[in-house]
Amino acid sequence: MKFLELHERLRLETWRRIDQGILSSSLLAHQTGLAQAHISNFLHRRRRLSLTALDRLLLAQALSVEDLSGFSRFSSPVGAARESVDTVPIVSQVVAMNSPNIASRAVLDSLQLPSGWLTSFPVRRSVNRRSWERFVAVRVSAAQALPMDPVLRIGSFVVIDRHYNSLVNCRPPTPNLYAVRAGTQILFRHLVYESSRLVLRPRALEYPLEVIELAPEDSPSDLIVGRVCLCISEV
Repeated sequence: MKFLELHERLRLETWRRIDQGILSSSLLAHQTGLAQAHISNFLHRRRRLSLTALDRLLLAQALSVEDLSGFSRFSSPVGAARESVDTVPIVSQVVAMNSPNIASRAVLDSLQLPSGWLTSFPVRRSVNRRSWERFVAVRVSAAQALPMDPVLRIGSFVVIDRHYNSLVNCRPPTPNLYAVRAGTQILFRHLVYESSRLVLRPRALEYPLEVIELAPEDSPSDLIVGRVCLCISEV
């Protein structure tokens, strides 16, 4: 495994543990002896870890290179063992928004994640989502990524949990990142619901708030495609 791939897999595994509430950047800084700002830069891809810092992080989290090698972004090579992975279909954004079940002809490619990762995410879905296939992945365009930089990167893949279309925060006080239906496109934003309006908040300050007015019969959950539970950038 190349260093950059190992680095990215470790970053994703660290975010997963933070998302589950079993780790924090301050705890990780204490465990490794690294500055919390250094940890933050690593998590947000502003700086890479040195080999020494990488070793400290692996040791602190009881991880090995073999553990991280179980995470493959795309389909395994022919003949490789598949029992230990969960597969997420990569689809078009139109399919992600509109198709409860993903037909094989709609699958563009696939992501493979270590078995059990997906089951760790909580479910908060509306009744009409029960029959929907839960996880899909889509590629993020430049126009979608820039308002949420550095959380999203241009050309990255995001895994959308379509069984999470509630406005309740998954991990307070950190706001959820949602895939939101805006006409015929998806926007990736933090959300606030107030006075029959869904307010879409970007992360980058130079981008404006956007507001969607809801009709009396509409619910915010109707416009939420799902919660972004994982972002994977190519290295």
